[in-house]
Amino acid sequence: MKIVNTIAQLKTIVQNAKKEAKTIGLVPTMGYLHEGHLSLAGRAREENDLVIMSIFVNPKQFGPNEDFASYPRNLERDTRLAEPVGVDIIFAPSVEEMYPEDGGITIRAGRQSEILCGASRPGHFDGVLQVVAKLFNLSEPTRAYFGQKDAQQVAIIQTLVRDYNFPLEIRTLPIVREVDGLAKSSRNVYLTEQERAMAPSIYEGLIEAKEEFLLNKNVRAAIELATKHITNKTSGKMDYIELLSYPDLKEITETTEHFLLATAVYIGKTRLIDNIIFSLKGETANV
Repeated sequence: MKIVNTIAQLKTIVQNAKKEAKTIGLVPTMGYLHEGHLSLAGRAREENDLVIMSIFVNPKQFGPNEDFASYPRNLERDTRLAEPVGVDIIFAPSVEEMYPEDGGITIRAGRQSEILCGASRPGHFDGVLQVVAKLFNLSEPTRAYFGQKDAQQVAIIQTLVRDYNFPLEIRTLPIVREVDGLAKSSRNVYLTEQERAMAPSIYEGLIEAKEEFLLNKNVRAAIELATKHITNKTSGKMDYIELLSYPDLKEITETTEHFLLATAVYIGKTRLIDNIIFSLKGETANV
């Protein structure tokens, strides 16, 4: 495995791979890897000749009062975890390397970014698309790998790839969870022992809401059930909980086939997100 820090180094590696007609799998991350990231890398290893993992805490997707400065970083640790699952290249640039100049051109994420996480984080998904577009152009992947935990992000990236004809496939893998159901997240390290004990109630509430909706097809009743469960079982503050069509993130209609039940909850100072994607048959749908 090789660690590269500059765009020039990465482009040379990619150009050589293209000359040899190798397929490239890209796993974009902000580092502090957990089993979710490693599952993405493992799938990329199975499906591609060259696996590139980016490790870059992107300032463009953090708001003024968010945790950019304190976001966990440990490249040495990440390197130890990435190598055994088959990562060939870690691209770990500095902020100055990724954004040496600001020409004033921006990307607007559009309607899909104005709800769910985007409602309370204006500009967040604009920053996500800016860095993802750069990573796609720099690594020229055959396939790019994302986790379902960031379902809204994946839907927006899928729209970008479709509408702007990026020549790659988006691969989405299911959420990797702790034994008690809590979704794996780099931010889980912020939780106190007491907060960590409460956190699995978020997923429990989503499961109850899914079952309620499948039984009665009542969106409001499902949302109320999940909200009651989470607020009764935790000291958390609800940011949002919504049930929408997926991946277009619109209001549910009689013709909706796939559903996203998603929430964000502040437990202490830590903002935790989770979701379930399902169909009327009830199974988790990898859409």
